[in-house]
Amino acid sequence: MGLSMDIKRVIDLTNEVKTFMPVWPSAPLPEIKPVGIVSRDSYNVETISALSHSGTHIDAPYHFDEKGDTVDRIDLKTLVGEGYCLIVKEDEKHEIKLSEIKDKWKSEYDGKIILLNTGWSKKRAFTKEWLYEFPGLSMEAAEFLYDHKIKLVGIDTLGMDPYVHEGFDVHHFLLKKGVVFIEDMAHLEDLEEGKKYLISALPLKLYEGSGSMARVVAIETS
Repeated sequence: MGLSMDIKRVIDLTNEVKTFMPVWPSAPLPEIKPVGIVSRDSYNVETISALSHSGTHIDAPYHFDEKGDTVDRIDLKTLVGEGYCLIVKEDEKHEIKLSEIKDKWKSEYDGKIILLNTGWSKKRAFTKEWLYEFPGLSMEAAEFLYDHKIKLVGIDTLGMDPYVHEGFDVHHFLLKKGVVFIEDMAHLEDLEEGKKYLISALPLKLYEGSGSMARVVAIETS
């Protein structure tokens, strides 16, 4: 029996990788340089120098857990599957509270991919607000996602923890539990809240890497 799937739309949830782009405040900017030019060399080719966690990227458990899976060892079933987008708001402490997720939760979300649309992708720029004030999950919200067997969670900010928090409590908790992250996502506003999509978040297969840039898409099927 042949496999048939009618793809209605593919929504790109990935930021472009370019030299002048917002990255984690202490990280070096990516450098993309042309080293082959058609008019001179008969071909175009570039060199790339960047942190593996630049732009839209995957955080592997190894990022904060020396015993965790590296990015090349993440089960592909974790990175491709049924997913849903939730629109969430931050509080005055830049936290996404448990109530923001719990009040929207449906049983069909259990064990699926969850993408958190905070609206911050529209602010993406070299500003103090974007770099130092972005929201992230509260510990109670993180525990809720783990309790509901989420294996992959994405967000449209630079990190899963609010930047204003000291330390990386959410990173430590979820990554050590084997939950994988997608950070710095784009265009989540193009997804309908609560609608089922096929999500594909495939990183480079970097040997023993803590993470990798990824091309992330949501596929709408009929």
